[in-house]
Amino acid sequence: MTAAARPTSPRSTTTRRPRTFDEALAALGRPFPSDAAEAARHYRRLARLLHPDTAPAGRAEEAEAAFVRLTGQWRLHTGDGPVLTTARGTYPLGRVLATGDLAVLRAGGPDTVLKIPRRSADNDLMEREADALTRLHTVADARHRGYAPRLVESFRHRGPDGTERRVNALQRLRGFHTLAEVRALHPGGLDPRDAAWMWRRLLVALGWAHRAGIVHGAVLPEHVLIHPAKHGLVLVDWCYSTERGAAVPALVERHRALYPPEVTGRRPATEATDIHLASRCVEQLMGDRVPKPLRAFLRGCTLPSEARRPHDAWRLLAELDEALEGLYGPRTFRPFTMPGTRTHT
Repeated sequence: MTAAARPTSPRSTTTRRPRTFDEALAALGRPFPSDAAEAARHYRRLARLLHPDTAPAGRAEEAEAAFVRLTGQWRLHTGDGPVLTTARGTYPLGRVLATGDLAVLRAGGPDTVLKIPRRSADNDLMEREADALTRLHTVADARHRGYAPRLVESFRHRGPDGTERRVNALQRLRGFHTLAEVRALHPGGLDPRDAAWMWRRLLVALGWAHRAGIVHGAVLPEHVLIHPAKHGLVLVDWCYSTERGAAVPALVERHRALYPPEVTGRRPATEATDIHLASRCVEQLMGDRVPKPLRAFLRGCTLPSEARRPHDAWRLLAELDEALEGLYGPRTFRPFTMPGTRTHT
């Protein structure tokens, strides 16, 4: 008898892994395997097959009911809290990591953060962020991808109250602090030599995004994260982003004074919009310690007229380097620490 004609044993028949929607439905009532790792694999397999987004044509409603049933069975099996499951992944709904203006950030596993909007009315802003991050990590220059968080996936989730929200699953960042925290730790103003590397990296991040046709629209202290030891920077919260020439969709009201007139006036935003906001961030960091040459530099970046401000972040970076070298000489590495603060994890 050839191998192809060898009969299947009864044991292998009963343990065959589901491969189709109907096989997953049939397996739904069976208990999970006793081995934890195998149980998790089995759950992910069923979740992938039964998810409404991947259901066969005309069976989305049936899939949604089966998916809800599966989620409940998994919670009973594990004894854990809520789990958000998509066709691509499984995210345990962990502790709150941070609370922002639009959304709550919660742990979604060891390497993932779930960004969940407070109101379903802000679903469109979450979609903007997903679109911007997708473009940055697929179309923009790959050398600079570290300047924005990586989007794991974006999906719809219906909560216990029946409200559907757009959730963005993001790569978890560790060891970072916001510029708001840096400023709070230096109420007398940050040494301009320390602010310099943050400023330079922020201009690189903006130049990278602008080359991809994206205006961030909300370069605010809470949205700029720095890594002290590595002198790294990540620009987060792309929910307010837009294409060049379109209006910024919303603003953070408590930071209204930082915005240029084109944002508060609902006029088209350009690269100069982000440069204005970034300059205000750096200006706040240094406070009264801003040297006179840099004060003039900042004034040119924050002119009321959008057309008169710089538009090219890369060219502005070169001009900044010249100004800094004139003040402090050749660039040297300055260690920077954030004593007594808790890093964002």
